[in-house]
Amino acid sequence: MLTADIAIIGAGIAGASLAAELAALLPQERIAVFEAEPQPGYHATGRSAAFWDECYGGPQIVPLTQASGPYLAECGVLAPRGALYLAPPGEDAAVANFLAAYAGSGVALHPLNRAQLAARVPGLREGWDEGVWQPACADIDVATLHAHYLARARASGVTLHPNARIDEVTRTAAGWRLAGRGVAAECGTLVNAAGAWADEVARLAGIGQLGITPLRRTMVQLRVDPPPPPDLPLVIGMDGSFYFRPDGARLWLSPHDETPSAPCDAAAEELDVALALHRFGEVADWPVAAIEHRWAGLRSFAPDRLPVYGRDPRDGAFVWFAGQGGFGIQTAPAAARLTAQLLAGAPRDSLTDRLDPALYAPDRLAA
Repeated sequence: MLTADIAIIGAGIAGASLAAELAALLPQERIAVFEAEPQPGYHATGRSAAFWDECYGGPQIVPLTQASGPYLAECGVLAPRGALYLAPPGEDAAVANFLAAYAGSGVALHPLNRAQLAARVPGLREGWDEGVWQPACADIDVATLHAHYLARARASGVTLHPNARIDEVTRTAAGWRLAGRGVAAECGTLVNAAGAWADEVARLAGIGQLGITPLRRTMVQLRVDPPPPPDLPLVIGMDGSFYFRPDGARLWLSPHDETPSAPCDAAAEELDVALALHRFGEVADWPVAAIEHRWAGLRSFAPDRLPVYGRDPRDGAFVWFAGQGGFGIQTAPAAARLTAQLLAGAPRDSLTDRLDPALYAPDRLAA
């Protein structure tokens, strides 16, 4: 029987980053991370086309993203890209509404006209006449960031247990008893960093579920002729209907789909791949030479689309670190640091002092 002070379920970017931050604040605590798959990061983390974009996720995610930027830069995982938000044809108020939504947030945004858009996106079709340039956007090297947090955690004494699927969670007087494939453990505090399986873990523990819903997101890798220019920005529809960006000599494309799904090993559906190609063809006149790869991942959202960080008000020995949608990687440094400080009772620091933890507390949903 393995014993730990804190057990974390899930070793994706959420579990790995929180384990590292908790170990730094609680060096005497025994921390164990349980991962159902043979390899950490198999699901959402390993399938992300992640970027650091201050606008991605909406205005209430901006503080988490901005706070995380310096840490990501210090880790050397950011590569400059820039983001171009395109207003759909005929939506005359789209740019004004977009700028108003982020007014006062500190995000640098610059309206562009048709000529400026066409200079950044070769082959841009007629009708796409307005947009907004977000220069600070950068690509994220997800694998390196994930490995960084796993290495930090291990160096601080955290134990990682792959192939450890938890099927039973029992409340005890001292905390929790965990059982399942490759798992026999007891812990004082249980942290739910299970991504798409977050509500399922809560159900196993007898904690009320929060309505965290997994949504399937499709990605397609295209070979286009000619190849995309290396300085092509991340191009996003303001209406949330697509985004694409280069990956070396290839183009990564998504229809920005959000199809409710049971927690699973997600796969791309042919209809969503076709939708991605259709929407891309409406934006840019680029010959597609081949579809080289397609995949899907699950992005999990709470009902209000904000993440859930902190102790459950119904049982303080159960901690939520979930509901991070598609912004979990770009916000990982601030989210993990803030949640670790909340659990450890530690003071806030320069990375988290501008964050409002009440905005992300489970109390707002548990009632």
